[in-house]
Amino acid sequence: MDKMNRFNRVRKPVKRHGAERYLLITLLSFAASVSLTRLFLQLTGYPKLGSGSLHIAHVLWGGLLLFVAALLPLILANRWVYDNSAILAGVGVGLFIDEVGKFITQNNDYFYPPAAPIIYAFFLVTVLIYLQLRRPPTHEPRTELYHALDAIEEVLDRDLEVQERDDLDRRLESITTQAEQYPDLASLATGLLQFLHNQDLVVIPDQPTMIERWLTWIVAWAHHHIDRARLRIAIVLGLGLTGIIALAKWIVFLGQSIGPVSSYQALVEMASASSVATPTGMDWFIARLILEGFVGMTLLAGSILITLKQVQRGMALGYYGLLLSLTTVDLLLFYFDQFSTILIALLQFTVLMGMIYYRKSQSKGSRVA
Repeated sequence: MDKMNRFNRVRKPVKRHGAERYLLITLLSFAASVSLTRLFLQLTGYPKLGSGSLHIAHVLWGGLLLFVAALLPLILANRWVYDNSAILAGVGVGLFIDEVGKFITQNNDYFYPPAAPIIYAFFLVTVLIYLQLRRPPTHEPRTELYHALDAIEEVLDRDLEVQERDDLDRRLESITTQAEQYPDLASLATGLLQFLHNQDLVVIPDQPTMIERWLTWIVAWAHHHIDRARLRIAIVLGLGLTGIIALAKWIVFLGQSIGPVSSYQALVEMASASSVATPTGMDWFIARLILEGFVGMTLLAGSILITLKQVQRGMALGYYGLLLSLTTVDLLLFYFDQFSTILIALLQFTVLMGMIYYRKSQSKGSRVA
C-alpha cells in the first residue's frame, strides 16, 4: 500500500524559479503604464482616436497586450519569453484598468473619483502577492528538480553561464542526498550532474545584463558610501517630511480656524476645494483628516525618537505609520486628490524601503548596522 501511495500522481503546485522577478517586472510596467498614460492624456488634452461615432479607447490596446502576453508562454518554450510576457502583461493591465471608471459608471465617467483608489488597491494587492513570493523557498527535492530542469533550458540556447551551472550543481547535489526517500528523483539528479560535468558541455563566462550591472553598481556604491549614521539621518528626514505632508491639511485647517472663519466653515471650504459635494463625501473627508493627522503625528514622533537615540522605538513607530498610510490612508488620498497622490505614495514607499534595509543590515551586523 505504501508503495502504491508513493507512486500516486502529485498535483501540488510549484512556484516557478524567478517568479518574484517576473512579477516585479509586471508591477513596474503596470505602475509606469498607468502613470505615463494619465500624464500623457493630461498634457495632450485627452485626445481621442477615431472619428464620428468611432472611439478607440486605450482599454482595447491593453486587452490586446494582455492577449499577446498570455499567448507567448503558450506558444514559445524559451525562458526569455517570461520577461517579455511580464512586461506586456504589466503595460496591458495598466492600460486596461486605467479606464475602470468607464466600466463601473452608467455614464462612462473616466474621471469617476473612486477609480483612482480602485486602481491603487489593485496595485497594492499585487504588491502583497509579490511580497509573499519573496519568502524563502522550500528545498524539497521535487521543487528543486523543477527549477533545475527549468535552468537546463539554458544549455539548449548555448547560454549556460558559470554561475548558473554552479547553482544547478547545488540544487542537484541536495537532491542526491535524499536518495533513500526519493530514489527516482535522486537517480535523475545524478544523471544531470554527470551531464553538467561533461567536457563537451558549453559553458560561457558570466555575462550580466545592463540592468544587473547597474543594480550591482548601486548596491556597491550604497555599501561603500551609506554608513549607519547617514542612513539614519536620511530616515529621520524622510519620516519628518512625510509626517509634515500628512499634517498639511491640518495646518491649513488650523490656520483658517484661527482667523475670522469658524472651524466648521473652514472644514466646509477645505472639503469644497476637494470637490466634496455630498454628506457621505464629507464623512469620508473628515475620516481622511483624522487618519492623516494620526499618521502625521506618528511619523513625526518616530523621527524625533530616532533623533533622540531611541532608534528601536522610533523605527517601530515610523514603520507602522508608513504601513497604515500606504495601505489605508492613501486610498482616501487617491479618492480626493486623484493621481497626484502617486508622488506621495512613492516617497512613503522609498522611506519604508530605507527602514527595512536599515533593519536587515542591522541584524546582519554589516557596515550599515
